[in-house]
Amino acid sequence: MAKHRSTRDDFTQPLRRLFLAILILCLAGIFLIWWIDSPRVERFRAEVVDRVVPGMDWLITPVTGIANLVRDFQSYQRLVEQNRELRSELRQMHAWKEAALQLEQENARLLDMNNVRLDPRLTYVTGVVIADSGSPFRQSVLLNVGARDGIVDGWAAIDGIGLVGRISGVGQNTARVILLTDPSSSVPATVQPSSQTILINGDNSVAPVVEFLESPELVRPGDRVITSGDGGVFPSGLLIGQVAKDRNGRLRVRLAADYGRLKFLRVLRHYGIELITDSGSIVNGLDATAPALTTDEEDSDG
Repeated sequence: MAKHRSTRDDFTQPLRRLFLAILILCLAGIFLIWWIDSPRVERFRAEVVDRVVPGMDWLITPVTGIANLVRDFQSYQRLVEQNRELRSELRQMHAWKEAALQLEQENARLLDMNNVRLDPRLTYVTGVVIADSGSPFRQSVLLNVGARDGIVDGWAAIDGIGLVGRISGVGQNTARVILLTDPSSSVPATVQPSSQTILINGDNSVAPVVEFLESPELVRPGDRVITSGDGGVFPSGLLIGQVAKDRNGRLRVRLAADYGRLKFLRVLRHYGIELITDSGSIVNGLDATAPALTTDEEDSDG
């Protein structure tokens, strides 16, 4: 029995070596055939490909199916992640919606309780931005509304979200808007909730500089900045942006208006605040047009 096993092992080893040598010779021959650059060999290669490749569909089909399955699985994973992100964003949107509804109801209730009278003259004219300054030293845009539409120099321009600038130059059919980022722009503003009065000066950057701040310790990044109405140029309460700090620790304002997409602007009709010249009538509660009482009349009344 041991002799039979040793005889079989003696035949197996030479056969394995023979098969390995034949395999190496075949691979070398295939390599030479595909490496030789000759028209005759090229025709031979083409005939081999035409005869072998069509018959390999049974082998290529499972590989293609597995590749498609892997690709679909990866797409499914991406869809699951996107669905998870969309669900999270939807929950945030629901929370913001509820907060907005509560604020709207609270605002309406406060206006009703205080019997607030809004200025009916604070309407607006919408214009299209037809050109910009195209200069690094002047930040302005040109609108297709002008004197024919009743535009007055100095009126505020907004993009529907925040203040963009003011009218500086009115033609018959066009008007130029100086942006808040222009170096010649200075806007008095108020920081909420600290009620600090500041001046916003443009410096050709996307975030204007905060100047003349009395108590910097009361102002924090993220505080809301609105127009104060000082000077009578802008109406009060227009949103400008939020307080931010640059790399040097200097306070700036991150503008709420989208300066990268200035296409339509609203020009607010603002005729200023009515000035009261006779303050005595307000303090004493008397009508300024009524004649003053003489000494005899005062004695007779007494």
